[in-house]
Amino acid sequence: MKKIFLLLIVVSIGFTVHAQQEFKTQLTTAKSSYQSGKLDDARFAMEQMLQDIDMVIGKEVLKLLPTKMADKTSDPKQDNVSGASGFLGVVIHREYGLDSQQVSLEIISNSPLVGSLNAMLSLPFYGGGKENKVIKIAGYKALVQNSSGDKEKPEYEVQLPLTNSLITLRGAGYSQDAMVKMANTIPVAEIVKMIQ
Repeated sequence: MKKIFLLLIVVSIGFTVHAQQEFKTQLTTAKSSYQSGKLDDARFAMEQMLQDIDMVIGKEVLKLLPTKMADKTSDPKQDNVSGASGFLGVVIHREYGLDSQQVSLEIISNSPLVGSLNAMLSLPFYGGGKENKVIKIAGYKALVQNSSGDKEKPEYEVQLPLTNSLITLRGAGYSQDAMVKMANTIPVAEIVKMIQ
């Protein structure tokens, strides 16, 4: 067990050193491309640097997320931080439980859904039904809804838009109130500080 733990530490340090070297390489490329008038190359190198920073921030956000949701424990092997160039920023993903009552948590930076979700949340008549409800989590408006559309076996999701990021919590086999309770365990204030 000690050997595995030591190996994980060594691998983590290796990835960190590689990321720092990659960042420095991109910074040097950006500077030299800018100085030689190759602005498109300079922009590309800077975009790569920003994506590298977003990935590091995503890994730090993963550390903030709760290790348990209701009665389910997270599976560290399923934790994932992935970047997408252009359309989305970074997707941070964590799963809780392995059975039919699985819960998943995703945070997407630069989500294209934030604008439309904020528009829906600002409508005074939206979310008044049983299946869709506007709630507040850590002072932010959020939407909890039955995403499956099945009233017999509902699958609820809580969507919490932040400035340009979207937190989505999905769970099958839980009530709407249970999903809201789980969503309130997410450290939104700390996440906002890191991703905004």
